[in-house]
Amino acid sequence: MTRFALTVEFDGRPFMGWQRQAHGPSVQQAIEDAAFAVTGERVAVHAAGRTDAGVHALAMRAHLDIAKPITPFRLMEALNARVRPNPVAILACEPVADDWHARFSCIGRRYVYRIVARRAQLALDAGRAWRIAPPLDAEAMHEAAQMLVGLHDFTTFRSVHCQSESAVKTLDRLDVVCTGDRLDVHAAARSFLHHQVRSMVGCLALVGQGRWRAQDLRDALEARDRAALGLNAPPDGLYFAEALYP
Repeated sequence: MTRFALTVEFDGRPFMGWQRQAHGPSVQQAIEDAAFAVTGERVAVHAAGRTDAGVHALAMRAHLDIAKPITPFRLMEALNARVRPNPVAILACEPVADDWHARFSCIGRRYVYRIVARRAQLALDAGRAWRIAPPLDAEAMHEAAQMLVGLHDFTTFRSVHCQSESAVKTLDRLDVVCTGDRLDVHAAARSFLHHQVRSMVGCLALVGQGRWRAQDLRDALEARDRAALGLNAPPDGLYFAEALYP
């Protein structure tokens, strides 16, 4: 039995999320079905994070165990052939130690949320970015975002369906980077609460639009109450960008 680590890119629009669901397609199911077609083995694919419906990945890390003798390159090529036409690509495949776990060995996760500030509809990025009509003050958004960096109780920014034992998390980074009409919000932490990134981005967008002041964001954080949330951003612009390991 060999454990293989995968780096996975996917477009989340056709899926109900990463995790296998009884009521619709998932990224996990697509890869597991591809693995069965390649090896004849029913395997479980474990990921560094569980993305929601419509959320994408640039480099999700995952692992699976295969009993059949096969090289990493051949497995990667075969999975890519069999996972079609799903919008999923295996970017890398490598053998790892038997005790390496894509989720539990992970010591850091990074997401990026993409916003396009323009009035015209998105022709190429529809479903892959959040369009907000300008003007949008990226500098004010970035300055306000720094209030959320550090150790906080993020109950306000947590979905009511979140299964985490505690809402206290340490946010290592929350930066708003503007290039032309595009804004990328970079978030990094050891782990995130369900909907945390989307909730933070939604409130930052209110700051950028002038509908909230920075103090409103602080008040929402300190309220520790989901009812104080200003806005939960749509899944369209959210990407799992990186998983870090020792």
